[in-house]
Amino acid sequence: MRARGPRLLVSTSLLAAVLAVAPAAAESPIALVIHGGAGTIERADLDAETEAAYRRDLTTALEAGHAVLARGGSSLDAVETAIRLLEDSPLFNAGKGSVFTAEGHNELDASIMDGATREAGAVAGVSTLKNPISAARAVMERSPHVLLAGEGAERFARAAGLEEVEPEYFHTERRWRALEKAREKNEIERPPVDTDGDAAGASPSYLGTVGAVALDRAGRLAAGTSTGGMTFKRHGRVGDSPIVGAGTWADSRCGVSSTGHGEYFIRYAVAHDVCARVRYLDLSIEEAAHQVVVDELAAAGGAGGVIALDHRGRPALVMNTAGMYRGYVGSDGQPQVSIFRDED
Repeated sequence: MRARGPRLLVSTSLLAAVLAVAPAAAESPIALVIHGGAGTIERADLDAETEAAYRRDLTTALEAGHAVLARGGSSLDAVETAIRLLEDSPLFNAGKGSVFTAEGHNELDASIMDGATREAGAVAGVSTLKNPISAARAVMERSPHVLLAGEGAERFARAAGLEEVEPEYFHTERRWRALEKAREKNEIERPPVDTDGDAAGASPSYLGTVGAVALDRAGRLAAGTSTGGMTFKRHGRVGDSPIVGAGTWADSRCGVSSTGHGEYFIRYAVAHDVCARVRYLDLSIEEAAHQVVVDELAAAGGAGGVIALDHRGRPALVMNTAGMYRGYVGSDGQPQVSIFRDED
């Protein structure tokens, strides 16, 4: 019988040589999309100075998140970085610029999700946490839970060493005037839907939310959302932003952050539905977002929009309102910021 040892040795040597010269796996493109709320945002309603301020803060958040991705940081880090900056801006209904409840308090919600692992964390109804998105991430990474609310969430965040502030930190005159106006009417306005299927007349005082979706060099997606909720909401009301699958979703192929009338986004599981259509129907991210937000949600009376990325870094920024504060930056590092719908 012929000995087979030499053939095996040759084959092993050839395999080692092939592996030695094989190229390393290509890095994923990097991408980041953000939003700062959707609603009736008309050009005539924003003076030049205010519009410039919105564009500046959106650009700052995009640049900071992109810097994380560019140096090889994780998508989770990029999402948290971008959202923290938006929470710190008084322009947006999250963190510093949050709206007031009917009783004159601020109750903030946030969530974050890791698409690579499906792990998620969220907080709801917090009033002393400077950056709720960081508290949401702490819940995900340092507890066995997904959602903590109210005093329990604040006690957990305190133990985790997160920054706390006095409730007065969140007070802004602009949001207080919005509350007084709502108190005069004694109602939360519900936006109508026009005959073309687009949600119209949506009040930015409760459609404002901030969010981000990122894709890192390892091909991992993450998404996060943060909000102050609805002006004149009842004490304890929780919208879609801290609800995984409604306001936030991320998996291996798709990430979404939502902004809009939260009750509708919960009932229609908007963030998850967009990604489900990508996964099961093999739709593009743009097609999936359009079907959910424009074709179905608007027809039901739900106003708002979504930002999304797929696993190749292709973005979708879709709304059924007159505008949405939004931005995108890809591997080239050039941020693109938009406010009005006709800018796309």
